[in-house]
Amino acid sequence: MRVREMHPLCCITLETPEIGDQSPEPTLLRTGSAVVYSGSDINAGGSDVGGVAGILYKWTNYHKGWRSRWFTLRNGILSYSKNRRPDHLTGDDIRLIGKLPDSNPSRRKHGKSVGIVHLKVSSFRESRSDNRRFYIFTATKSLHLRTHSKKERVAWIEALISTRNLFQLRPLNDNLNLLQNDVSISTERLKNRLLEEGIGEGLVQDCEKIMLSEFSEIKGQLKNLCEERSNLLDTLRQLEAANIEGEASGVHDGEFQLMKQFSSLGRGKYSEYSTTESSDDIEKQELDEASDEEEANYIDANECFSEYHTSGGSVVGDNMENNTIDASAQAQVVRRTKLPDPVEKEKGVSLWAMIKDNVGKDLTRVCLPVYFNEPISSLQKCFEDLEYSYLLDRAYEHGKSGNSLLRILNVAAFAVSGYASTEGRNCKPFNPLLGETYEADFPEKGIRFFSEKVSHHPTLIACHCEGRGWKFWADSNLKSKFWGRSIQVDPVGTLTLEFDDGEIFQWSKVTTSIYNLILGKIYCDHHGTMHIRGNRQYSCKLKYKEPSIIERNPHQVHGFVEDVSGKKVTTLFGKWNESMYYINGEWASKPKDSSVLSLLWTRNNPPPNLTRYNLSSFAITLNELTPGLKEMLPPTDSRLRPDQRHLENGEYDKANAEKLRLETRQRMSRKLQENGWKPRWFQREGEDGTFRYMGGYWEARETATWDGCPNIFGEIDQDLLNSFEGS
Repeated sequence: MRVREMHPLCCITLETPEIGDQSPEPTLLRTGSAVVYSGSDINAGGSDVGGVAGILYKWTNYHKGWRSRWFTLRNGILSYSKNRRPDHLTGDDIRLIGKLPDSNPSRRKHGKSVGIVHLKVSSFRESRSDNRRFYIFTATKSLHLRTHSKKERVAWIEALISTRNLFQLRPLNDNLNLLQNDVSISTERLKNRLLEEGIGEGLVQDCEKIMLSEFSEIKGQLKNLCEERSNLLDTLRQLEAANIEGEASGVHDGEFQLMKQFSSLGRGKYSEYSTTESSDDIEKQELDEASDEEEANYIDANECFSEYHTSGGSVVGDNMENNTIDASAQAQVVRRTKLPDPVEKEKGVSLWAMIKDNVGKDLTRVCLPVYFNEPISSLQKCFEDLEYSYLLDRAYEHGKSGNSLLRILNVAAFAVSGYASTEGRNCKPFNPLLGETYEADFPEKGIRFFSEKVSHHPTLIACHCEGRGWKFWADSNLKSKFWGRSIQVDPVGTLTLEFDDGEIFQWSKVTTSIYNLILGKIYCDHHGTMHIRGNRQYSCKLKYKEPSIIERNPHQVHGFVEDVSGKKVTTLFGKWNESMYYINGEWASKPKDSSVLSLLWTRNNPPPNLTRYNLSSFAITLNELTPGLKEMLPPTDSRLRPDQRHLENGEYDKANAEKLRLETRQRMSRKLQENGWKPRWFQREGEDGTFRYMGGYWEARETATWDGCPNIFGEIDQDLLNSFEGS
């Protein structure tokens, strides 16, 4: 007989032998190079499966690389430790995959498990680029694992599948009878034994009362444990509902794919996993295992995928209208990891020579060479601010669960994260033509973005984005001041974020200054105060510190979350180019003990092959024409702009010629606007209000019906040009 126990963290049935159980000890069988630990037949009745164990290599970081770990899979739990060789294997059947580890006693380490993975709430898949690697994804981390051989990987995957299949066949509530049936205890045997020893009746009754009293307390504790387990099962059922497609797909041609995203269990970090072919080429994440030989953030150039990041996340449902993620859509999106190799060798340009050659000329008719541009437009630059949109997904989930404080903290982190990609970006984006548009459909991130240049004088760009449970829109203008050696850029406009439950946040961007225009290395910094105003309980104030000569710690951001009474409830610290943290209460300075801080956001690692543009991995994808996309785009999309495309391809002479032609056309825009030109997809609210998206773009895209969208990048009619120049 065996007593069923409940694992405190998962719906796993553990079986421990009762006193007097005569189950045979495991015996060791050797077959070739493999070793099988054999014991009693646990498959009788088909209700249990044996465990497996062996050495796998786990990726830690670039400093330490792949490190061997002893992995054990049994009862639905995969655990691993740093032991070079297990001293003993307990339980029923344990099948060893691969060879036994080195038995040299001097190399043995005695330590506890450093990691546990519950397969009930995880997924796994094989690598497409290496036949020895596979991955296990949980809500809080991702394990990159490698075997000695392809055959060993097949054995591990089969063991994982068998365990998952067991859970699919076993009901979630098979051990909840303790909650339904009353548990009783009999004291008759003990009473008779005491009376046989000649103990008086009164003393026996006292002993009986003490025993029943102690049992009553244990019974109450057991009931509380069962209730906690029941609550956990409810959470697991919700998670299973979100991940049901991935489990239903099971195994398809030996490929194991994660089809959904996971909920915010554990520490509530966010991860987003892609199932596309490119997931073996762009795989970014954050390993949450500092205790495991100080494992830290890393990028595996061959096995990295987009980012989610990292980091554990929140259940993000398909809440966006007409923007539901499905696996087939993800499988079709393969995004590039670097810019095309340049066709020509780029020639440097002297800024002094530019100034000298244009002294006394009309600067509005001077065309700067493309050397000063980066191969994206200001419309695409707006979408770059949404690289870390998972923060808004997380904020939506926190608010939905009633945690308004964590919601605004993630909104604040998102507001800061938009500046992360500006570090080292010394080139300016292309100025869009009047009526130019840009779309971005990223099903793997759950967002659809659209922007349009709605005014030429003053220059105004309007954008609209829909995500999982939220909408974001803005229009922006820039006012600049030239100070001799630097330029100060002051953004004008309001950014608005609205969640599906009606909560709204609004803020404006801070001042950006670009230094060392004439001499020295050009760099930019951001400074000023950002007010994030909410329409409910909380608001936030962030101070971007202005750089100074004696400042040894630049890019600092410090702020507070305040409630409706003005009380500072939480403090935020960080750097706009690195990460953001928070701590409860009001703190004037960052605490020396960083362990008391909670991480909100960290910047993604840069791509391995940086160019002089210093584009992030996300920005590299913005101007890409994926297969079949060009035929669906309107003639106004930035991806079709020829000078920008030539610059991306490294065709600098063609890019300069096209830029001159398009800027000649651009000078006609003011006259067009004065003659009553109106934006195609946006409309201003009131006389001086914000431009709001009117709708209809994505519907027109489905049928490729672009009525009212002129070919703004085409050749200019000469008669029309002469009429504008003469007016």
